[in-house]
Amino acid sequence: ASFFFICLYLHIGRGMYYGSYTYTPTWLVGVILLFLVMGTAFMGYVLPWGQMSVWGATVITNLLSAIPYLGMDLVQWVWGGFAVDNATLTRFFTFHFLLPFIVAAATMIHLLFLHQTGSNNPLGLNSDVDKIPFHPYFSFKDIVGFLVLIMILTLLTLLDPYLLGDPDNFTPANPLVTPVHIQPEWYFLFAYAILRSIPNKLGGVIALVLSIAILMILPFTNKSNFRGMQFYPINQILFWSFLVIVILLTWIGARPVEDPYVTVGQVLTVMDFMYYIINPLVFKL
Repeated sequence: ASFFFICLYLHIGRGMYYGSYTYTPTWLVGVILLFLVMGTAFMGYVLPWGQMSVWGATVITNLLSAIPYLGMDLVQWVWGGFAVDNATLTRFFTFHFLLPFIVAAATMIHLLFLHQTGSNNPLGLNSDVDKIPFHPYFSFKDIVGFLVLIMILTLLTLLDPYLLGDPDNFTPANPLVTPVHIQPEWYFLFAYAILRSIPNKLGGVIALVLSIAILMILPFTNKSNFRGMQFYPINQILFWSFLVIVILLTWIGARPVEDPYVTVGQVLTVMDFMYYIINPLVFKL
């Protein structure tokens, strides 16, 4: 799961840098795909039924209670009872099994839209004169990338398989004992930090969803004359600053809920959302 998300985040970052969001349908399906994959990963995290699994599920499913009027009914409907229990585990296992099929279908739609436009054109200009065959140029490039990833994954598996996991999850689930620091897996920490930084529950849930859904506005706020950021040095600085903000949010998400982490998280959350406002405006300078 960790490697899947590493590839996914690299893919999204590359798309944001090179302006791949100008292919609007492909991009929008991609963001929906991201939501589906995050849902699948969350369901999967509950399955080991350790302390972090149960309490992570309790915290995240409880977010539904922020919805006015329907909140508590929705939460109990998702739980299948009055607490996270065996019924919850059974249905999460079912969804964890079924969602990948929906992800596979969405991936096919993603590729279908992509094949209508083609993809390998970072400048967005006519490149007929510069075209080269896929094999051997790109096939070897892809094989090298694939081998590097497999090599890192193998090293991680053989040398330190628990490096990216949470030690608390080796403790069997006990709903009577709350862990000191409840936190999700590392790939959700940036969103968790945004959720925590807003004191209002409903506001936090909206910010959490928006932190990912806001990617959908990129095709509509795009103001550049060229695709990508190669000719926009200020936007490049903004992009790398945004990357640093997301990494810092990931770090904040793993810290305890106390000052100065709360304040830093709030500042970073504002900066995170400001990127999507400032970036398109700077394209026009």
